[in-house]
Formats: sequence, C-alpha cells, structure tokens
Amino acid sequence: MSTTKTAANLRVAGRGAGRLSIAVVALIVSLAALSAAAPWVMPSEDAVAHQLAAGGIFAASYLALAIGKIPGLSIDRAGVALVGACLMVAAGVLPLEDAYRAIDIDALTLLLGMMIIVANLRLSGFFALITVWATRHAHQPLALLAAITAVSGVLSAFFVNDATCLILAPLVLELTVALKRNPLPYLLAVAMASNVGSVATITGNPQNIMIGSFSRIPYTEFSAALAPIAVIGLALTIGLIALFHRSELRSRDRVEPRLPRIRINQVLMLRALVATAITIGLFFTGQPPAKAAIIMGALLLLTRRVKSARVYAEIDWSLLLMFAGLFIIVAGGQRSLLTPEIVTTVSHLHLDQVPILSAVTAVLSNLVSNVPAVLVIRPFVDALPDQRTAWLVIAMASTLAGNFIVLGSVANLIVVEKAAARGVQVSSWGYFRVGAPLTIITLIIGTVWLWRL
Repeated sequence: MSTTKTAANLRVAGRGAGRLSIAVVALIVSLAALSAAAPWVMPSEDAVAHQLAAGGIFAASYLALAIGKIPGLSIDRAGVALVGACLMVAAGVLPLEDAYRAIDIDALTLLLGMMIIVANLRLSGFFALITVWATRHAHQPLALLAAITAVSGVLSAFFVNDATCLILAPLVLELTVALKRNPLPYLLAVAMASNVGSVATITGNPQNIMIGSFSRIPYTEFSAALAPIAVIGLALTIGLIALFHRSELRSRDRVEPRLPRIRINQVLMLRALVATAITIGLFFTGQPPAKAAIIMGALLLLTRRVKSARVYAEIDWSLLLMFAGLFIIVAGGQRSLLTPEIVTTVSHLHLDQVPILSAVTAVLSNLVSNVPAVLVIRPFVDALPDQRTAWLVIAMASTLAGNFIVLGSVANLIVVEKAAARGVQVSSWGYFRVGAPLTIITLIIGTVWLWRL
C-alpha cells in the first residue's frame, strides 16, 4: 500500500511541476508578446516593456540552463538557449540583424574545426590506442591512476575536454571492470584531469575557445600563462584521488590488464595525426586558431576511408546551437539591462583585482555553468584596465571551478552518464569530497600565479 501511495504522490508532484513549468513558460512568452506590441500599444513605455521582457527571458533562460532542463518539459540546454534567443528577437529586444551580429562566428568555427579533427582521430582508433598503451605500462593501481590522469589531461589540453571524456570514459570503464577494480577513482581521474588539463590552451574547452576569440590573446601566450597551472593541477589530481581512495590504490598487486581489442585504421590515423600536428603548429606560429582548425578539419573530409556522415555524427551540434543561442540571449540582456547604474555597481566589486575576479568567476560558474558565466562577465571586462590578465583569470577560474561539483562541467556529466549506462554510480558526494578540495587548492594556486605575473 505504501508503495502505491508513494507512486501516486510522485505522479501528483510530477503533474504539479509540469503545471508550474507551463505557467512560467506562458508568463515569459506573454512578456515577450507584450514587449513586441508595446511600440504600438504604449509608445511611451516601449523601453520599460523591453526591459521587463529582457529581464524575464534572461533570468528564465539562465535558470533553466543552470538546472539543465525545464521540469515537466522535454527540452535540453540547447533548446533552452534557442528558445531564449528567439524570444529576445520576438520581443523586439534585439533586431534580427543584431542577433546575427551577436553570434561569435570565430568561436563556433574553431569549435567545429576541432570537433572534425577529434572525430577523425576517434574513428581511426587513436584515442583507444593511446589509452591501451598507457595502461599496458601501468603495473600498479597508482601507476594506472597516474597514466589515466596524464592521458586525460594531455589530450584535453589540445582537444575539447568534453570530447576527451566521451572517448575515454567507456574505455576506462571497460578496463577497470576487466581488472575487477573499483572504477570510481579512475573515472574521477578522467573527469577531473580533463577539466584541469583543458585550462592549458585555448582549444582545451568551450569557454577557453570563446575567451580566445574575445580576447585575441595569442595561443602561445595563453599557454605560457596557464600551462604551469595545469601541470601542477594534474599532480594534485593524482594525489587527492589517491588520498581519498587509499584502500583501492595502496594495493601492491600487479595490474595485468586484459586490454580490449581495438580496431585501427592506420591510414586515417596518419592523416588525422598529420592534420593535428599542422593545426597545433599553426596555433603556436600565430595563425588565427579558427582559420587553422576549420581549414584542416575541412581537408580531413577529403578521404575515401570514412564517410562524411560518420564524421558529422561525432560532432556535438547541440553544443554549437547552445552557444549561438547564448550569444543572442546575453546580447539582448546587455542591450536592455546593462544600465550605467549597474556598471557603476559592479565596478565597486573591484573586479580589476585578480583574487576577486577569480572568486566571482568561480562562484558564477557553479551557479550557471562555466560557458554562460563567461558570457555574463564579458561586458564588464571591457571596463577593466588590464583586460589580458582579466581574461586569463576568467579562463583559469571558470575551468578549474568545474571540478567543484558533478554539475560543474559538461565533462563531469558525460563521465557520470557513461558510468551509469554500465551500472556504475558516481554519487554527488563521492565526487564532491575529492572535487571540492581540488578546486579550492588549484584556484588558490592559479590565482596566486596570475596575480604575480
């Protein structure tokens, strides 16, 4: 009987959440419609109506992005961003032409180019080969942890960390299950090392790609400033995971992995590796990253080895859509809500001070996720005296903050979802007890490092 009552209560709660979400959506759409009609109905209240609509759309979009969905509706973050962007245009907050201009094509182009390159590497078997090679030479649990951390961190430094986790998480799961070892510490290594390692370069993660486009900081200069933080952070990742999982890792049993069979396309791998080397070389020689990535990605499509459709299937189109929508949402909010009074108020926070900017970025990244956080902070960076340092601090803090909780980054969620599909649970507490101290320590180190540059 109690089980029946519980199920009934859950159904009632679900219906209640659904009704509430529909009511909120109806309210936001009504605000947008009233704002669009304001120039004809109430010409004198046009600006006020636009501010109300922009505020409602902006707040609702960011709340839904932070939660990851709208309760009661089957919509994801990409859909939320698209709907929010369209409502900004429908409400007249942002004309369609300005909405087009708000989209940072450089950032989307760089991300698309890197996705094509990564897709070719994955389809060739390169990532599986690297993982197998690393684990073959790790004969102790701690050495295996260090190998997985290094592979995840280094790959994430040059390729988007979300893609790295998509590839490594299933491989690590298969390996640890075959070894009859607790997969949790090794999965934590994949997620946390991908976040830490990705801080090193512009192409390490989506927010760095955007920051590289906004700031125009050269690839070499960006890496010189942030790579040391990534190296120290990877060492700390190994140490803290080993500390909190001593029972698993202090074993001196020799690890003899039964490595999974992998399929290698040698020609495709060679082409992809050459393209990768050339792309990275162009980055370090000062070529625009977006230009270098998309040209090499396009050239990789000229092949008889793999159908283009297979490459397209590997691309995270929803992420590109979410970025485009976010650019428009933030542009609309900036136009209608960013008054001189707000700018003055924010200036009192002293964001020109590295520790304060680092703390604000880290907190905001955990409230609304790192990519939206970067877009929210962007308008205030223009008023800072040292924009180069400010962007480096934002890149460092928004990335390292992703290790604080499971919801802190998309890379974490990818690992958790891949593990759950194999029946392995990565609990919020299991992640937090390692991720929280790692985040705090690495943020302190990164802040002090950039403060003294």
